[in-house]
Amino acid sequence: KEKLGTLSCISLIVNKIIGTGIFSNPSIIFKYTNGNVGLFLSLFLVGGIIIFCGLLIYLEFALNLPFKNGGEKNYLLRVFDRPKGLMGCVYSFSIVLLGFSSGNSYSFGKYILYAITDHQEGDSTDDAMVKVIGVVCISFCIFLHTKYPNQGTKLFNFLGVFKILILVLIIVLGLFVSLNIIDVPATDNFSNVWKFHNDQKPNLYNVSVALLEVIYSFKGWENVNYVLNEIDDPYHVLTIAAPAAVLLTTVLYFMVLIAYLIVIPKDELLSSGVLVAGIYFNKIFGESVTSRLLPIIISLSNLGNVLVVSYAHSVVNQELAYNNYLPFSRYFQNLNHSLLLHWFITVVILVAPPSTEIYEFIVNLYIYPGTWINVALTAGLIYLNSLSLSSSANKIVSAPMVCVIIFLLANIFLAVFPFVPPPNAADMDIPFWCFPVIGSGVFFLGVIFYYARPWVRLW
Repeated sequence: KEKLGTLSCISLIVNKIIGTGIFSNPSIIFKYTNGNVGLFLSLFLVGGIIIFCGLLIYLEFALNLPFKNGGEKNYLLRVFDRPKGLMGCVYSFSIVLLGFSSGNSYSFGKYILYAITDHQEGDSTDDAMVKVIGVVCISFCIFLHTKYPNQGTKLFNFLGVFKILILVLIIVLGLFVSLNIIDVPATDNFSNVWKFHNDQKPNLYNVSVALLEVIYSFKGWENVNYVLNEIDDPYHVLTIAAPAAVLLTTVLYFMVLIAYLIVIPKDELLSSGVLVAGIYFNKIFGESVTSRLLPIIISLSNLGNVLVVSYAHSVVNQELAYNNYLPFSRYFQNLNHSLLLHWFITVVILVAPPSTEIYEFIVNLYIYPGTWINVALTAGLIYLNSLSLSSSANKIVSAPMVCVIIFLLANIFLAVFPFVPPPNAADMDIPFWCFPVIGSGVFFLGVIFYYARPWVRLW
């Protein structure tokens, strides 16, 4: 396999950040803020600040340690060096068991089925067929990485550029509407940006959930750190390409939100159950075009996410196997076998849960363990700096302490808040506490494996 260049590294980040979220989540977040445009945009601004704080912390670790695959594994071992290897095993079980591609594979199947059958969002669909298409999606990605790795890289490069162009298209269309080049009735969303719908302020719980949704929508900014050994020029990528990719995506996100608000009236954003991008394109192109075009766009976006996540996480699996942090480590030192491991976990998580709430559950389950890892890394960095174990003057990059504190507090909030019962807790098919409990419990499996390794010779 050829080394990854700058475009490929940007695509690794862009493809992971831009999934389904920007096409659907803004309407959900807008409802949580009860139509307050100023609060809505401010939450995305806060989310962008938190992400850049995290990026600076990851850069400090990556640039001041040898360039290696594995991402957080290397940083955890730097912070928690005793008992030797314990954090490696703890991290391995979280990233292998919960670092799946099930959410976007399921979403790919859903929108492909919409495009084929002309279903609208909210209609009942054949859930079994969605899962079958999802299995085909992850199987195709693993096959491509296994048999034709360079073509796999070219495909996710193309999809990364495609996603950026789609966001640019949304922004340009919004600009044309604001300039009356495209004839769409004007909205008054910016006449009083701090006004709540019906003058009803949202409660603290709703605002907290909105912030969670915003921060989750930026997930993927750390993807390059997993594959540093596979990159042609890691220093250039970490110092220029990765920050540029995160900045580009953040700016595009914010401008897309402005475009949505220019075109879509507040009442429709609050009351409609369809994708916000669906409303947007309906206003400009009409429903006949949107019903076919939008599901295809979103499914391609999901495919790009599955491609980069399956590749990056399989490289991490291989790195963990080199360090004997996995059962049967010798077997998974082969990258193709690590790809098969990722495929197996993804298919099991995709097919097994029967609930209609599967998508939200597996997305939360995928994201949640990373919050505790970020808490551990950030707290560890504060501890190391307090001991003056390394001078800031000798560091290539040193994250400002204010950024470290912001990222720590944000991740403590992300880790603890899911344990708070939501107002509709009694009506949920899957208990609200299920994903944080499973996400936290998987770390203990790593602890058990660490202490069992000397006694079990199987691996």
